[in-house]
Amino acid sequence: MFDIGFAEILLIGVVGLLVVGPEQLPGAVRTTMAWINRFRRSFDQIRTEVRRELHNDEVMQKLREESRQLERQVRDTTRAVDEELRAIESLEAAPALAADDRNAENKADISSSAVDQSEKPPASV
Repeated sequence: MFDIGFAEILLIGVVGLLVVGPEQLPGAVRTTMAWINRFRRSFDQIRTEVRRELHNDEVMQKLREESRQLERQVRDTTRAVDEELRAIESLEAAPALAADDRNAENKADISSSAVDQSEKPPASV
């Protein structure tokens, strides 16, 4: 964590011995170490929570992307099915239209032959 060598630790010990005194130095070291350990635990907890949150965010982003892809696939599939249904409906409607056209032609032929017969003079017997 900190880049402290032996020389720095020796210097801190000598300054602590001069400032605190030889009788109170062991208690001061224990108290200092307790505070450092609390700080480390707190820092580790914060780091763990941050990692967990980042992981959760990452998972949520993946889920959102998967959801978008699934929605796209559903839309594409729905569009393809709708096109197929329209094609089937047009194929089913085509014979009915052809039959209607044939019926209309037959009616036109019948009415035109009736007109033709009315134009001819009656045959004398």
